[in-house]
Amino acid sequence: MSAADPMILCIGEALITLSPADGEPLESAGTLQVSAGGAEFNVAVQLARLGLAARFAGMVGADPWGRKLLAVLDSEGVDTSSLLADPRRPTGCYLKELKPEEATVYYYRARSAASAFGQLPDGAHEGVTHVHLSGITPALSAACARLVRAELDQAGSRTTSFDINYRPGLWSPQRAGSVLLDLASRASYVFVGLDEARQLWGCTTAGEIRQLFPRSAELVVKDGPRQAVAFGAAGSAIALPDAVEVVDVIGAGDAFAAGYLASRLRGGGLESGLRAGHAVAAAVIASSTDHGCRAQIAVLAPMLAEAPDAG
Repeated sequence: MSAADPMILCIGEALITLSPADGEPLESAGTLQVSAGGAEFNVAVQLARLGLAARFAGMVGADPWGRKLLAVLDSEGVDTSSLLADPRRPTGCYLKELKPEEATVYYYRARSAASAFGQLPDGAHEGVTHVHLSGITPALSAACARLVRAELDQAGSRTTSFDINYRPGLWSPQRAGSVLLDLASRASYVFVGLDEARQLWGCTTAGEIRQLFPRSAELVVKDGPRQAVAFGAAGSAIALPDAVEVVDVIGAGDAFAAGYLASRLRGGGLESGLRAGHAVAAAVIASSTDHGCRAQIAVLAPMLAEAPDAG
């Protein structure tokens, strides 16, 4: 890591994940595996594993789960100076039940500490060159929505990224569609799944999604295991993922965003960014945790030093 490397601030929700260790149904499970998750949390972890400076800003409860999330970030080398603890609200969590090619998730985040996070602590932006956000945060509360908008509007010389991350359990597509489009249009980089765009805006192709966004925004459209397309100022690129045995798809989108940003923010081209995104996502979906194996992802860091391609 050099002084010229970017410092990425990830702002959002940190959650405890509970799941049967052997893939057993929740109703018959005798024990649960405890791990950590949350979209922006996952991105921060993967960025740190890829050798970039990452800071996470958010709020957890002043409880054992909150302390565990803090410990996980510390162990991964993520800067936790902007992670606050609220003594009045609990840390959110979710239950995860793995099934072939999919996972069922049950969230418990009502009145969580993360939903009350409406202002960054002093020093959160110190040294930061890029801010990463997602569409989950503005759905948590009005205070969270104001924070996200302010970060996008007041970025100044910092670049920003916004992952749509639409969650039907938090708000309807009718309500979310216009809000998420407005917020994402303010970002430097936008990540969206083709399935999300179909629900939110009725788009069926990557080209249709591109028409929704200003040319100033770099857009990445993911189509599950098929392909990802990146639209930049100088053109576009397409990359297909390698085949991999799927264990758990949760966290794959966050991993993709981290890989793409790690490459692009270090000077890689569009195609290099897509390849990096696919590689980190593949390591995650081959694992039963939201983060995958640390060693497997860390060895991907050298690919970010490859000569930039066109775009």
